[in-house]
Amino acid sequence: MSDSLVIIPTYNEIENIEAIVKAVFDLEKDFHVLVVDDNSPDGTAAMVQRLQQTFPDNLFLEVRHEKSGLGTAYIHGFKWAIARKYDYIFEMDADFSHSPPDLERLYGACVQGADMSVGSRYKKGVNVVNWPLYRVLLSYGASFYVKMITGMRVHDPTAGFVCYKRHVLENIALDSVRFVGYAFQIEMKFRTYLLGYTIEEVSIVFRDRVKGKSKMSGSIIKEAVFGVFMMKMRSMFQKNRF
Repeated sequence: MSDSLVIIPTYNEIENIEAIVKAVFDLEKDFHVLVVDDNSPDGTAAMVQRLQQTFPDNLFLEVRHEKSGLGTAYIHGFKWAIARKYDYIFEMDADFSHSPPDLERLYGACVQGADMSVGSRYKKGVNVVNWPLYRVLLSYGASFYVKMITGMRVHDPTAGFVCYKRHVLENIALDSVRFVGYAFQIEMKFRTYLLGYTIEEVSIVFRDRVKGKSKMSGSIIKEAVFGVFMMKMRSMFQKNRF
């Protein structure tokens, strides 16, 4: 039984899912993988089911009825992981923008004392490959904005490559998490920060996806920009419910 579970949310990732799963299982450290698929019409879930014949003891699949957002997919995975007593629970994209070998570095940071470790694009300059300039500026600017509003000293608060110790997720009120898009990543770090847990950033190189389509949209950006301010207000004036 591994102590670590990597949660990979998917929607139309047929081009990437086999390769990313095998890359995780090729690592020296023993990780289990849970794919949370939002009923992808391209057959992603069916591919995972075929892979389960090769990896019956360490690859798991949860299929939801419809596309319901990144945040709810991770919440589903967190609850699944907590129920099965994994000690270290990871978020990772399916598209190789997060390098699987960096899982071991995130794991090491938590083993050595961090409650949450974050694969950071901005801890040491800007480590992003193949993004157009406008996306780099948008992401970096969003990170500065989040730090200013929330007070967190996290260089990359929108990062989606994360390791949690189980007790962090057990003590966050998961059903009260509001954001479902990329702002979900901000809210989870902010809740971790408010609980007084240690957040450590691990510098990584982020590479834009080669296969498949980005899920970024205008509504996701709007949620991140306007929602962060309201999140901060709720944390101040509705502490018992936040």
